[in-house]
Amino acid sequence: MAKRVIVVGATGSIGRQTLEVIRSARGAFELAGLSAQRDEAGLRAASSPYPGAILCLSGPVKGAIAEGRGIAYRGPEGLVRMIRELEADIVVNGAAGSGGLAPSIAALESGADLALANKESVVMAWSLLASLSQVSGSRILPVDSEHAALFQLRQRIGVGEIEELIITASGGAFRDRPLGELASVSPNEAASHPNWSMGRKITIDSATMANKGLEVIEASRLFGFPPERIKVLVHPQSLVHALVRTRDGSLYAQVSEPDMRVPIQNALTWPEARPCPFGRLELAGRVFEFREPEAARYPLLGLAYEALAAGEGATIAYNAANEVAVAAFEVRRIAYPGIAIVVAKSLAGPWPSRAVELGSIFDIDGRARASAEAAVREIEC
Repeated sequence: MAKRVIVVGATGSIGRQTLEVIRSARGAFELAGLSAQRDEAGLRAASSPYPGAILCLSGPVKGAIAEGRGIAYRGPEGLVRMIRELEADIVVNGAAGSGGLAPSIAALESGADLALANKESVVMAWSLLASLSQVSGSRILPVDSEHAALFQLRQRIGVGEIEELIITASGGAFRDRPLGELASVSPNEAASHPNWSMGRKITIDSATMANKGLEVIEASRLFGFPPERIKVLVHPQSLVHALVRTRDGSLYAQVSEPDMRVPIQNALTWPEARPCPFGRLELAGRVFEFREPEAARYPLLGLAYEALAAGEGATIAYNAANEVAVAAFEVRRIAYPGIAIVVAKSLAGPWPSRAVELGSIFDIDGRARASAEAAVREIEC
């Protein structure tokens, strides 16, 4: 029987690649619903091969809603209603930023498995998500390439044998740029990734390594490892996506071409592992390079470890402050190094070590954004 799938963020990178996986699977999946935030034309184009799929535009509703246009759900509340009402087996959450939290909650509350590419959900509300997963019996299946790799390695090796988690980072747009030049780099330069094709925000986060900081937080919570047992290595080739070190000191790696369709398919087919037409890597002639991330080049990575050690309130603040700082950098209110300055000022807190209720999570998020905006004004160009 075909799995019923909802794709949140269908016009983004994760959403588009999810639809490619579904098309390649030839009847293994039934597309129940698709959402996009604002791109109505893109949503309609994505849904054209799936006439039975229900559509949602999840951006804030402004003005009158046009009738007869085939959009069954509108606005953020409409997206939550769609997830709850369509009775999907699995929801792929490819939404960007903190706006992805509500669909993650709705998916788990509805009893669907959650294929999660929205790391902010875990960074902001892990205790809540874990509780909902336990109550409903739904599984949280990571789609980020690093966490999907760790998930596969843990399944095959056994959690009791693993001593250390290692996630890799491409190093982003400025991994080889002289440090003295970073103060003058442009948003467009930061949004040009050497290996991956992603949205602007996540690509800038790759350059600063805020993205990897969020992934350290996510790995700690998804797999129950303390920060001192999670390591990051810069791996420019992006072929080794994660490694685990076992108790005897050996390293085991997940290796494939940098193709997000591999972890997407693994999440969609779990607990089965099916033949995959994507990402197959031939090793002959390949070179693998690893290096320690430079603290001076990537201060946001160190700040993420500090936030993780401080607790849930600090990780919420880390994510919120970074979103505000990147938005300010995009419009040139602050220079590139100012992103880390804003996050560091915002983390000064104090922030609570626990945040379980949704109201308190959004309260911390709001206060952190206000603090970050104040920090932006202090250093504004």
